[in-house]
Amino acid sequence: MRFFICDAVCKPSTRSLRVHEDWNMKARWVKRGLKVGLIAAVAVAVFGYVVMSLWNGLVPAVFGLRTITFWQALGILILSKILFGGFRGRPGYGGHWRSRMNDRWQQMTPDEREQFRQGMFSRCGRSDAAAAEGSHDPRHV
Repeated sequence: MRFFICDAVCKPSTRSLRVHEDWNMKARWVKRGLKVGLIAAVAVAVFGYVVMSLWNGLVPAVFGLRTITFWQALGILILSKILFGGFRGRPGYGGHWRSRMNDRWQQMTPDEREQFRQGMFSRCGRSDAAAAEGSHDPRHV
């Protein structure tokens, strides 16, 4: 026995498609986060092992001090990072791009700036009304 369903009921819902796409995007970000976390954990373990191996291979023979454990090596690594390197990320990240963009911005006429701003807003999905209310600061474009 066959049942016939109305055509209106069989149409795919755009809402359900959006929910499915949102779920896929969230799952993709979770997977990416797990990969980054795994890579970071492996990098910390490798650096800790390298510090421990170097210490245990050189310091007892040269200075007559005791060998250290893996966790002590990680502590030394973190302490040296705090004392000598800090935790500020890559130095000068984006500095070259920003200075070039600022130079270009300063050389633009007001009409060129407005045209550039409108193009950026249209790419980012903002409306013309939101663009008109936006900041004229080049760092916020």
